[in-house]
Amino acid sequence: MTPPQPRLLPQNWQNRFLHLLTPLIKMLARLGIHPNAFTLAGFVLTLVAAAALFEGKLRSGGLLILAGGLCDCIDGNLARAMNKSSRFGALFDSTIDRYSEFVMFLGMLAYFILGNERLTAIVVFAALCGSVMVSYSRARAESLGFEARAGLMQRPERIVFLGLGALIHPVAFKVAIWLVAIFANLTALQRLGRAYQQNNAEKDNQSASRKHEI
Repeated sequence: MTPPQPRLLPQNWQNRFLHLLTPLIKMLARLGIHPNAFTLAGFVLTLVAAAALFEGKLRSGGLLILAGGLCDCIDGNLARAMNKSSRFGALFDSTIDRYSEFVMFLGMLAYFILGNERLTAIVVFAALCGSVMVSYSRARAESLGFEARAGLMQRPERIVFLGLGALIHPVAFKVAIWLVAIFANLTALQRLGRAYQQNNAEKDNQSASRKHEI
């Protein structure tokens, strides 16, 4: 069994938050609301968040980013509660999540470019690259048969850090962006390193098997 991997937001915190959402999930399941509705609602909220950032409304943007993230927490759990989980549903959710992140970072870029803060705009681009590579490294590694779920800065951390940072104060927002830029790229490299270790372990096992056969 793979040991639990360290994260910036401990897994038990996330589990407790999801536990708090359980009554809401059950109510939504009884109402028969389709999980994809929340997937799309999350995208729309993130789109509005980007527009708010474009207009310089930082706290409104942060609140909407968190609201979009909440929808992302609900959709998968609702699908499981309604027995509507499917491979296509997972693909749809992941695809919309990527578009949501692109839109969110676009709003952030606009906010800092219009504010003539070029350095922070560059860091936003680095955070975007890291966020994309976190998802890509896992998807590509798993398509090749590796386990690649490890990493300090996964999607929940990115949403919480950026949303809360924008909601609290402009300085906190900048700090959050730097953290995402650093740790998201580090997470992608962690996953690459994890796959490298697994690849070497497989080679060692194959070599040991050949020696045993001889």
